[in-house]
Amino acid sequence: MSRKETHQFKTEVQQLMHLIINSLYSNEEIFLRELISNASDAIDKLRFRAQTDTELLKDGSDFKIKLSIDKENRTLTISDNGIGMTYDEVVENIGTIAKSGTKAFMKALEESKKDSLNPELIGQFGVGFYSAFIVTDKVTLITRAAGHDTATSWESAGDGSYTIEDANKAGRGTDIILHLKPKGEDEPDFTDEWTLRRIVKQHSDFVTYPVVMDVERDEPTGEEVPEGEAPKTHKVIKEETLNSMKALWAKSKSEITDEEYQEFYQHISHDWNPPLKHLHFTMEGATEYTALLYIPSKAPFDLFRPDRKHGIHLYCKRVFIMDDCQELLPPYLGFIHGVVDAPDLNLNVSREILQQDRLVRNIQKNLVKKIFETIKSLSDEDYELFWGQFGEMLKNGVPMDMDNRDKLSELLRYRSTKSEGKLVSLDAYYTAMPADQEHIYYLNGENLASLINSPHLERLKDKGYEVLLMTDPVDEFVVEALGEYKGKQFKSAEKGDIDEAEKVEAGEYADFIGFVKEQLKDNVKDVKPSSHLKDSIACLTGDDFAMSPYLEKLLKANGQVVPEQKRVLELNLEHPLFTKLKDLFEREPESAVLKERLELIYDSAVLSEGGRIENPSRFSKLLGDVLNSELDK
Repeated sequence: MSRKETHQFKTEVQQLMHLIINSLYSNEEIFLRELISNASDAIDKLRFRAQTDTELLKDGSDFKIKLSIDKENRTLTISDNGIGMTYDEVVENIGTIAKSGTKAFMKALEESKKDSLNPELIGQFGVGFYSAFIVTDKVTLITRAAGHDTATSWESAGDGSYTIEDANKAGRGTDIILHLKPKGEDEPDFTDEWTLRRIVKQHSDFVTYPVVMDVERDEPTGEEVPEGEAPKTHKVIKEETLNSMKALWAKSKSEITDEEYQEFYQHISHDWNPPLKHLHFTMEGATEYTALLYIPSKAPFDLFRPDRKHGIHLYCKRVFIMDDCQELLPPYLGFIHGVVDAPDLNLNVSREILQQDRLVRNIQKNLVKKIFETIKSLSDEDYELFWGQFGEMLKNGVPMDMDNRDKLSELLRYRSTKSEGKLVSLDAYYTAMPADQEHIYYLNGENLASLINSPHLERLKDKGYEVLLMTDPVDEFVVEALGEYKGKQFKSAEKGDIDEAEKVEAGEYADFIGFVKEQLKDNVKDVKPSSHLKDSIACLTGDDFAMSPYLEKLLKANGQVVPEQKRVLELNLEHPLFTKLKDLFEREPESAVLKERLELIYDSAVLSEGGRIENPSRFSKLLGDVLNSELDK
């Protein structure tokens, strides 16, 4: 029984379509790249599934993507003989747009704040099919899934609704019929042969399958004509291939131009920004494969989304196996795009087999090594750019990849108290350490400005020690995982004493410190003389293995339950204030002024590290009283 249904798009999908249709006017050619890319993916999926089910190829294996023009009716049809879709798959995949990408796409669009939509967003968030509505009044899709007899027709004018019904189609695959808008002045004509040739050459030249089109040509008839007359010709319709179909990775590097490398990157990544670097090599011997990999120059909007696809495409003898091949690179290198062609790989490979395949593990080991070498070879300027975009991703690898931890530590870069805004490596830090420095010092926090002015650094700066400034949440796990570098232990500048030699004894202040501890027992774990301070009066520190205040703050902000941890109040006993407070304590231990000053000291320590005090109004009142009394003198 034939079915026909009309559906309304979801509200957010309607909003997204409105944005695509009305915001991409300056890049309308992008639609053809996206539809050809989708057609290529459909053929890839069929070839992969046919490895275990040859019956799917009963309609033939002459794979191609065909463009058909009807100038009179102003239609352009993109056809493929790939996997096709069933009725339910059309409803699931076409009727609802990208299942998980729609909200992220709209958020990214909002954040981009550009007059016209960045074309890279289209490919990144899986809404490429809907780019067709940029140039059309109506889109008709007719598709028949491989192995099925019934086809499905889907149609929409982009007005908030679509119809879907059973249909007839001679073979498997998908036809997308674009009912083009009237051509405006100075706009490209998408029913013109040479316009389509140019777009395919520019954006889809490296598609694996032939992109073909029927073209009309004048050819000689072969009839004899009197001498001096032009030869007779007749109109002939011929199918011509518009793309080179070059497997770029299989060519010699000397034969490939920089423009070709960049065009191929755009083809596989949907990123219109030029790559920062590419590496192209062939490994021979016990493990044979070819790889063409790219380091992007800009991080995608969804870099840290858990469901984000990896950028590696896996081939075997130029036969597509899978994209999103997570087994070839560890997660922290998931931003790398490229192709790996391994001729000895099992064509019936599954993800389970990949995980256990010794060849795949060997390839991953070599790819990681090559990528590390390439990153290390970047110029200072390019490294600065790379680290700003992908540094946090690399840091994620330190706690999770024990085998490559040492290599990753060589790639780490930080700002420091001596770097003057530039990046410093652990090796450069180590080389510059004074002979008497026992530890590699670091400090975690929200931003560089607050870190570099932290009171915890006063004594370290005075001694001429450099301190690494860490502003990423993962940094605390990085130093914990590393433990040391070249025999020097990592040491937080806000935990414990600077070192044993710097430990300060209470001496004559012992009774006073005991009094302070009793007064502030609800707020602090302990009170002791400071080994960190030189100018400031007080600061809060943690135990050597305590969680940093920055990490604690982040966890709480993300709704996690964090056990309460009191901190240690350190007092700078060299400051003249404490001589006066000790004298007041010895004369009048019950003095209200003494207790109020201790409150102020504690609250100032909280504020100096970016914390929040419990009673801001009382702090303000006490501070006002102190200022007023000083002015009365």
